[in-house]
Amino acid sequence: MAESGEGSLKYADVGINLSDPIFRGVYHGRQVHEDDFNDVIDRARTYGVRKLMVTGSDLNESRRAVDIAKRHSHYCFATVGVHPCSSSIFSSRSPKQVLADIQTILSTAVGAVVAIGEIGLDYDRLHLCPKDAQLAGFAEQLELAASLNPPLPLFLHSRAAAKDFANMIKPHLPQLRRPKAGLVHSFTGTMEEMRELVDLGLDIGVNGCSLKTKENLAVVKEIPLDRLQIETDGPWCEMRPSHASFDYLHPSSGEQLKAQGGENALQRLPEMPRSTKKEKWLKGCMVKGRNEPCTIVLVAHVIAGVKSLGVGEVAAAAWKNSTEMFQLDAT
Repeated sequence: MAESGEGSLKYADVGINLSDPIFRGVYHGRQVHEDDFNDVIDRARTYGVRKLMVTGSDLNESRRAVDIAKRHSHYCFATVGVHPCSSSIFSSRSPKQVLADIQTILSTAVGAVVAIGEIGLDYDRLHLCPKDAQLAGFAEQLELAASLNPPLPLFLHSRAAAKDFANMIKPHLPQLRRPKAGLVHSFTGTMEEMRELVDLGLDIGVNGCSLKTKENLAVVKEIPLDRLQIETDGPWCEMRPSHASFDYLHPSSGEQLKAQGGENALQRLPEMPRSTKKEKWLKGCMVKGRNEPCTIVLVAHVIAGVKSLGVGEVAAAAWKNSTEMFQLDAT
């Protein structure tokens, strides 16, 4: 159970892939254990997660994200868009048809959809979608987002493509501000890239993948609090013992970290639920290797340690930034 001190903190997990079958106990098309979707939601609530943004990564995933948001109204919200790695659809079908499908989803989900995304560029995975298709898909969706009235903020993806990403988004920013244009989620870029995005008026999303290396931690340390949002990106991006973040979660590193960052470098963690292998699933337990929203408390604790701040200060800033940008019901 969450510690009493943790219970007063509020979190918005702004990047969670709840439409993935893994949250229904299905792995690679095979039902391995009981559907525990509702258990995942219950654990999130127990650990202070008050809002969930379910990521749409292609047309079908966007429809499923909207369905979840409708069934869990005021708690779950959806993003709608085509991920760069799925952008080949813009060449296999006409861009006009794809955009029409996105607009249809939007028209049937007023109040449930809070962002256009996940859109952007990913040059690390060109084997999944070639560069020209990614550029075309990003351009089409930026035009669509800029045409909406009122505009929706963007839920963005940028991986190994900083220059092209910045050049493509800059012309659209004046039409997208409300008051901020969007969030670059799961950020793993350099200090210079982070600062450029902040200068453009974008927020930075941090999850376990953003905290893997010492270089990552150095970047996170410098993200302004008023531009920080936190997420899990579950079922992926869990923090592991091999990651630099693990030092901030492991008591044996406490004295060294306190010497480096003061008392806030290592703060008391809430007790997390037990994890089991999926083949030995037990009701009430998390599944090893399947990240889920309740672990957002760990992300917040690592960020607090890196920044030498109280976890409450980090949680409050991220909550404010997320609920204001995406106009989540801040209740």
